[in-house]
Amino acid sequence: MSNRRTFAIISHPDAGKTTLTEKLLLQGGAIHQAGQVKARGEARRARSDWMKIEQQRGISVTSSVMTFEKEFAEIGGGETITFNLLDTPGHEDFSEDTYRTLTAVDSAIMVIDAAKGIEPQTRKLFEVCRLRSVPIITFVNKVDREGRDPFETLDEVADMLALDVSPQMWPIGMGGLFEGLLDFRTGEVARPEGGSKEYLGKRDGDAEIPEDYEEEYQLAQAGYPEFNLEAYRNGDLTPVYFGSALKNFGVEELIDAIARHAPPPRPQPAGEERITPDHDEVTGFIFKVQANMDPNHRDRIAFMRQVSGTFKRGMKLTPSGLGKPIAVHSPILFFAQDREIADTAEPGDIIGIPNHGTLRVGDTLSEKDKIRFTGLPNFAPEILRRVQLKDPTKTKQLRKALDDLSEEGVIQVFYPEIGGSSIVGVVGQLQLDVLISRLSAEYKVEANLEASPFATARWLKGSDEALREFERFNQGNLAKDRDGDMVFMAKSAWDVGYQEEKNPDLKFSATKER
Repeated sequence: MSNRRTFAIISHPDAGKTTLTEKLLLQGGAIHQAGQVKARGEARRARSDWMKIEQQRGISVTSSVMTFEKEFAEIGGGETITFNLLDTPGHEDFSEDTYRTLTAVDSAIMVIDAAKGIEPQTRKLFEVCRLRSVPIITFVNKVDREGRDPFETLDEVADMLALDVSPQMWPIGMGGLFEGLLDFRTGEVARPEGGSKEYLGKRDGDAEIPEDYEEEYQLAQAGYPEFNLEAYRNGDLTPVYFGSALKNFGVEELIDAIARHAPPPRPQPAGEERITPDHDEVTGFIFKVQANMDPNHRDRIAFMRQVSGTFKRGMKLTPSGLGKPIAVHSPILFFAQDREIADTAEPGDIIGIPNHGTLRVGDTLSEKDKIRFTGLPNFAPEILRRVQLKDPTKTKQLRKALDDLSEEGVIQVFYPEIGGSSIVGVVGQLQLDVLISRLSAEYKVEANLEASPFATARWLKGSDEALREFERFNQGNLAKDRDGDMVFMAKSAWDVGYQEEKNPDLKFSATKER
């Protein structure tokens, strides 16, 4: 089990995440040609970006899974490591999909633009990782372009994220003065040659550092903590690597660091207990559902993070939402859009389970149906909109589409107790664009989104009597979610606070645990 590394890449838009993904896949031999990723036109896209809206905008919207292998001569006597890379959306209007993907990984790579440092989206994603103590390796990208002083970037990471930083390599010069990367572990320098700064491999022997940078290098080694594996895996320290994903500098060292340091599959919370990878039954949880990956077949695939046991094709597993076992005959291992049938899978692996709506985000799958994994919440929406059909005869198709898309986690859907129009809730504006695009492309439903009188929503919890009493006076502000649970639709944050004060017997929750 220890040869699995399941990780995600987190970054702000345009920090170079998609390009880095491509280069990691190249290093792992999973693809043989890297296309330069461009934001417009028919440029070759990274394999993880497949949805129409992603191709139009040049951004990653959905989370994809890519599995590849690489042999490391120095690790465990020449062990082959299996990498499961979960690609998360990097656009600032990201979705709950991003949050949930981070529940399925054991570590993350944080990509920072050398010229811009830590940006808002990076910080937001980092906080999600911190909630789950996900260890982070930092990759400072684009050092071949003009950027900030590396010390400034390191100090910003330390101060803003309250992390110890431990540089593992150092750029010799930046931008036009860039002369190579010094690897602290090996003492070797990877140098660009010629005008194109093409990667030509490491130079053996002692590193020859230009005199101008000797003092900087000594300070970088002496001024920061040494790498400590335990502190890194506890989420207290981040090793820092420098490079250029576009020019393929520092990527080899980064993948080596994931193999060496990133944790193998970690225990997962299940209420009061934690399920370890060596638990005696196969268990896993659904963190994502993706419909219509192949529009010709209207398929629906649930992504399961395997937590324990050795899965074998054809096994019967019981989903917590269903209560009766299903046979998993065609489990899928992913390489972005390419798929292959998985005969076996181990803890840390992500397998796709084709189904017809029986599996939902948050479901636990297990052999004995006695375990419930926790920690995959729905989040209170930050934007609420009414859905208006252009063709009123397509009400049934719209209901089906909204149910499907809410099952996937693209949106949340609320059905008001009074009034006809469904209300969709999202945590980022981009989800609304994805909704309209997919309604049209996949369900042939044309719709508009209109302003809603509500600003946010809270799930209500309390005794039946307290809920009935609240409903009597607030019916115009109540809705049911797709599970039939009661939701208070609030006009403002003040509205939420007022009702909390007025109704101490009720809990107004900003998250809903599945």
